[in-house]
Amino acid sequence: MVLAGTSSGVGKTSIAAAIIHGMRKRGYSVQPFKVGPDFIDPTYLAAVARRPARNLDPWLMGRSGVARDFVQNSGADVSVIEGVMGYYDGLAGDSNFASTYHVSRIVRAPVVLAIDASRAARSVAATALGFARFGRQSGIRGVILNKIGSRRHEELCRRALEGVGLDVLGVIPRDSSEVLESRHLGLIPVGEVGSLGAKIRRIAREYSEHIDIDKIVKLASGAPPLAQAPRRPAARRRARIAVALDESFNFYYRENIDSLRREGAALEFFSPIHDRKMPRCDGIYIGGGFPEVKGEALERNGRMMGEICRMAGEGTPIYAECGGLMYLTRSIRYGTRKFRMAGLFDADTVMGRGLKLNYTKAAVSRDCAVSPAGAVLHGHEFHLSELESVSGDSRFAYRMEMGVGIGGRRDGLVQYNVLASYMHMHFAVPKVARRFVESCTTHSRG
Repeated sequence: MVLAGTSSGVGKTSIAAAIIHGMRKRGYSVQPFKVGPDFIDPTYLAAVARRPARNLDPWLMGRSGVARDFVQNSGADVSVIEGVMGYYDGLAGDSNFASTYHVSRIVRAPVVLAIDASRAARSVAATALGFARFGRQSGIRGVILNKIGSRRHEELCRRALEGVGLDVLGVIPRDSSEVLESRHLGLIPVGEVGSLGAKIRRIAREYSEHIDIDKIVKLASGAPPLAQAPRRPAARRRARIAVALDESFNFYYRENIDSLRREGAALEFFSPIHDRKMPRCDGIYIGGGFPEVKGEALERNGRMMGEICRMAGEGTPIYAECGGLMYLTRSIRYGTRKFRMAGLFDADTVMGRGLKLNYTKAAVSRDCAVSPAGAVLHGHEFHLSELESVSGDSRFAYRMEMGVGIGGRRDGLVQYNVLASYMHMHFAVPKVARRFVESCTTHSRG
């Protein structure tokens, strides 16, 4: 089933977590999914489901990639899919492409709509009816009302919804005791603050008491079967890749990790904050995160930065996205603080220059660690930082057809065999993972 919302901020993550908790309490195993490119919300769903959450995004993965990844990873009793933004919000204002509605149609799942009822009563029925009728075969089968102020408020909303033909599947009071804190790019990742896992589980328990879990299970059980999607056999082991993973770098799609392994990579995880030595490897993958928040701790571990720069100079393939790009610049300036970083690229990172939130499309203009020249790559960018003092002779691998990139319609800084970009990619399209593993294999044999 899909838990959609009328907009961002209606409580989708907490409500989806509550549904997952309620199902698990009844003995069901639950596989969580998240629509869109978000790295953070899936960590909350995973903390409650006790299974890794996976993303579903038609722009990043293609329609066939969404269908394949969903079917291949829906091995639990129930799959719960949290939507993104409003139900019909996607790539453009005149299209449903990459919206929660689009994904619900691909996986043929019934939809429950979350509505923030805090400032309305009878009008919630108009909202629900509009959403149910706006899209052809919307799939919306019921609603959950969030932030209900009183028993009287609940009665008004229920009576208004009686004539709409949608079940009220939950009524969550406004005075729920806990909320999830946000920061400049949304919620704080669970991997960054250990107590957040326990907090979302408490919220899920509290919210689930106000949701008709049994009706939602029955609704989900009516979803039609989907065609099987056989997995491609894993390649033989041919390279070892070190993956940065700690409280500073934790923005990884589960599929990216799985794809590298399927392409023949053995993965070794390391911490740029805590580890003093890089594991033995043929390549390095540094994902996104919040290096600016952990800047002081990263700066203290100059030995790790020196190791990475040394390996880069020796030709080791390195792929870095967003936070990883920031880490490889000379410094990060965050508020009044300035932290020294690896200095592999002749540029500095400055925080707070305006949010860049876009789907991206890049034409690859030169061969690099993840792609040959001439390819077109889809991705997304989501950052509040910019690079300044970029050297005039810097080399770029991407020409941006959509998105901002580093600047001047360019992204993908190249140095030695290193590629670092603001653009994030999803490896459901296997050519990126295959190319990176091949780059690492070639280096290991050299």
